[in-house]
Amino acid sequence: MTGRALVLRYGLFAVLSTVVNLATQRVSLWAYDGAGGLFAAILAGTAAGLVLKYLLDKYFIFFDRNGGLATHGRQFALYTAMGLVTTAIFWATEYVFWLVWGTQLMREVGAVLGLAVGYIAKYQLDRRFVFVPTDSAEQVPA
Repeated sequence: MTGRALVLRYGLFAVLSTVVNLATQRVSLWAYDGAGGLFAAILAGTAAGLVLKYLLDKYFIFFDRNGGLATHGRQFALYTAMGLVTTAIFWATEYVFWLVWGTQLMREVGAVLGLAVGYIAKYQLDRRFVFVPTDSAEQVPA
């Protein structure tokens, strides 16, 4: 796969997982908006988006065909941990831009910059630590 195709595919998957996250939140809030409803909606949306992005990245970015419950469990735990690291990058960048400039525009610039850096870091971390080929014969090329 070319670098451009990889970036486009990875970006598309990020957008899809975001849409699934937000749609799941809306459905969750529609079903229940009482005490703790927002927290439950955020949790449900995050879980739905995370699982979708993991599966898309595993099979269509890294072409990882390693299977089994133990392998998926280990990979998903690592994938989630790498996401926590990169989310911290995103949040910190957005917050610093807000602190320095104090405007919504610059906060959003910081958010976009943080997301971009976070996604680049996430790809590198996932490639190095999560989707490590155990047998090159099991890997399917693009």
